[in-house]
Amino acid sequence: MRYKITIRLIVYFSAVLLLFSLSVGFLFGTQFTYHTAEIYENELEDQASSIAETLSLFLQKHPIQSELSEGGRGKGFGFYLRFIDDITTGQTWLVDENAQTIELSTANYSLSYEKLPPGAEELIHQVFEGKVVSSKAFSSILNAPSITVGAPVCDKDGNILGAFLLHSPIKEIQDAQRHSITILVVCIFFALILASALSVLLARHFIQPLKEIGQTVKLVAAGDYSARARVKQNDEIGDLACNINQLFARLADIEEERKKLDKMQQDFVSNVSHELRTPITVLRGSLEVLLEGLVSDPDEIQEYYRQMLSDTLHLQRLVNDLLELSRLQNSNFEIIKTELNLTSLITDLIPSMQRIAQKKQVQIQLENRAGLVVFCGDYGRLRQMFITILDNSIKFAPPGTVVSVAMYYEDGCCILSFTDRGSGILPEDIPYIFRRFYKKQSQQNENGSGLGLPIARQIADRHGIKITCESRLNESTTFFFAFPTGPAAE
Repeated sequence: MRYKITIRLIVYFSAVLLLFSLSVGFLFGTQFTYHTAEIYENELEDQASSIAETLSLFLQKHPIQSELSEGGRGKGFGFYLRFIDDITTGQTWLVDENAQTIELSTANYSLSYEKLPPGAEELIHQVFEGKVVSSKAFSSILNAPSITVGAPVCDKDGNILGAFLLHSPIKEIQDAQRHSITILVVCIFFALILASALSVLLARHFIQPLKEIGQTVKLVAAGDYSARARVKQNDEIGDLACNINQLFARLADIEEERKKLDKMQQDFVSNVSHELRTPITVLRGSLEVLLEGLVSDPDEIQEYYRQMLSDTLHLQRLVNDLLELSRLQNSNFEIIKTELNLTSLITDLIPSMQRIAQKKQVQIQLENRAGLVVFCGDYGRLRQMFITILDNSIKFAPPGTVVSVAMYYEDGCCILSFTDRGSGILPEDIPYIFRRFYKKQSQQNENGSGLGLPIARQIADRHGIKITCESRLNESTTFFFAFPTGPAAE
């Protein structure tokens, strides 16, 4: 269903607004009615008290008994009472406690206590006790909701002569209530319209970037790892888009790495097949010749055996190198690093390699300008790496030349270099010398597996050592090892 978020936002906003409005409306209506009635009653009490005091002054000259008598109706007091009724907002009554009669301002007759509704007589008794009180008990007689305020009328000695009652309808309060409710309903109606409009705007603000993110996810799911969510907002949605883009970038890197691994695997299988095919074919041919008895000369048979042994050793070395390289390329393969003396490792290594060099009439010279170098690494793996490089240097060095080994500091790093004076490496071949099964096609390298330099490169990478090669044709080839200062990174 489309527009789910929009509809939900409208419903949620409207529900919250309606609930809030009803709660506020109820509290406002209750408090408004209470405070308005209280203020109205206080005003009526002040008005009734003021009129009662005026009546007290009037009755001090015209006794209430004569005014309330049969012959007294309509004379001075009655006229005064009607005058008060005209200037007030409600009806005015004057009550005589002894005669239990009530003089009405709106008619020329008196009302008996017996016609009073329940609760009204109680108000009159409280007034004759000297209190100014109010009540709604007279509403049934007045045929309309009213507030009645009673105040005592006293003589000059403070004796209560009668009770003055002022009735005021509360229609104005009810009208004000209804008017307030009408205003509140109208405000709620327009507020709901505004809330719906804001909900739509907010929903668009949220939905549009989410749609953009969703479309990008679909593209990535379809295989387009270059897709990115073009959402730039300084909020949670913006952070989500940024995190998703980072995830997509990581997926792109993983996909690229997977392609590289697939190609490496294909190249590996192809290279292994090529490297194994030749010695196996030679072994098979030699075995067939010997098995069929095509060779009878003992010296020739021995030559076949020697060739088969050489091919077998080559296969063994090739398999061992493959296993070694596979282990080093596995990130879970642990290399045990300890603090070691790099200078001592090199000085101990050179005498053992000097015997191999002497067979080719090659000398190894060490120049140490770095002094004592402490490094954190795997002694056996580092020795293996240096033996591989030094063996290559000796292998390609012409007889009567020198293989130079130098240690020195440069740009804050300890540099270890191995230089031979051989035929060198073509510039276009240097980027490939650390690849598996890449080897120089020459007589000196006919027994090489093409895995020595890749193994050395893996050992260097696992120790944080940078290995590079520089070569000049028919002059020299130098391998450089740059060791980081201090212990190697774990």
